[in-house]
Formats: sequence, C-alpha cells, structure tokens
Amino acid sequence: QVQVVESGGGLVRPGGSVRLSCVASGRTFNTYTMGWFRQAPGKEREFVATIRSFGGHTYYADSVKGRFTISRDNAKNTVYLQMDQVKSEDTAVYYCAAQTNRRVLSAIRLDTSYDYWGQGTQVTVPG
Repeated sequence: QVQVVESGGGLVRPGGSVRLSCVASGRTFNTYTMGWFRQAPGKEREFVATIRSFGGHTYYADSVKGRFTISRDNAKNTVYLQMDQVKSEDTAVYYCAAQTNRRVLSAIRLDTSYDYWGQGTQVTVPG
C-alpha cells in the first residue's frame, strides 16, 4: 500500500500563488509517475498535471499550462504543485495520486490509471 498525503491548500487571492505538497510512501517512489487532479463543486475530477519518473517529464492540462508547475524531490518522496496566477476557476479540491506501474503516455492524464490517492486539499480562490 502506498500512502499519499497532500498539504498546502487554503484561501488564495486571485493572481496569487500557492504551493501544494504531496508526500507518498514507498521504497520505489522514484519509479512512480505522480499526478495532480482536481475536482470543483458540481464537476468531474479533472487532470491538472503529472510528472513521470524516468526523466521527470511533465505534462499539463491546457487550463493550467503556463501558470502551474509540477516538480518532484525523490529524496523526500515528495511532489509539488506550484500554482501561480490563480483564478477563481482554480477553486477545487486538489488530489495527489501515484501511478505505481509504468503506463503508456496515452494513459498519463487518466485518473483511472493511478493506483493510490491522497485525501485532497482544498484551494479556494475568491471570484
């Protein structure tokens, strides 16, 4: 079992910044693809960003590209989501997820391809 814990959410002014953190257990964290997803009220959970293990390549949803940055520190079993220039539409519960088995690129944006999930952390940006 992989334990995933997010932190860092809160109330953020429009145009401001916040950094989310996610710590995942596992002796092979460095082999996991790690992703961030979010779910706004009344909406489906959507892909935000992901970072692969080998090479650390990153991928972003169009809605956050240029504003959010995903990164990882394998020494700390931690993945980060730096959120800049936040907008009210970024308001959501943000979830961190681990993909413990390597998947094809076509699956990297699919929540169903991730095996373990955190409890979520709320980010609120007033309208």
